[in-house]
Amino acid sequence: MDKRIEDTIKALNKNNFKARFFEDSDTAVKTLLEEIKETDSIGIGGSMTITELELPKLLLERGNKVFFHWLETTPESMDNARINASRADVYLTSTNAFTVKGQLVNIDGVGNRVTSMIFGPKKVYIICGINKLAENLEKAIERIKENTYKNARRLNLKTPCAITGKCNDCDSPQRMCSVTAILEKKPSKIDIEIIIINKSLGY
Repeated sequence: MDKRIEDTIKALNKNNFKARFFEDSDTAVKTLLEEIKETDSIGIGGSMTITELELPKLLLERGNKVFFHWLETTPESMDNARINASRADVYLTSTNAFTVKGQLVNIDGVGNRVTSMIFGPKKVYIICGINKLAENLEKAIERIKENTYKNARRLNLKTPCAITGKCNDCDSPQRMCSVTAILEKKPSKIDIEIIIINKSLGY
């Protein structure tokens, strides 16, 4: 294991998160499916990482009840999925960035993903590739801003970043960067585990 990763895991554990490292995504997914009960309800926050790992598909196929707004087709059903996801037994999401000091940094448009990381579900797994690791908070936010345009383009938004490929700190009604949340330590009322995979995942 890279010393930088080792130091990050120590810092996350010191900050009261549980952190584990996996050399490959197959082992990480296998472990998650073994730990999550088939009777557990699953909430999922918008995440390319979770989708790339095919966790929504795998959980649905084995019979878990899954609340994921990306699987819905109407604004009303998407909001219902967001609400139900926040009350699920297990919540799966990623983080936009995490630091060597063991901080989690996220920027949201709606805010459901970050609120569900903090309070609501019984258990939260935050799954991230090593590409999300940043040296400090400043670099973490910089990393997020540099990659936001990818989500804007994926969602066909008419934001300046979708056109230019870089953050313009816009005032667009479709702006995706409305809520910034920094988890310095694990919130006291929730069980959070960080799964770090030795692979580039998500944006």
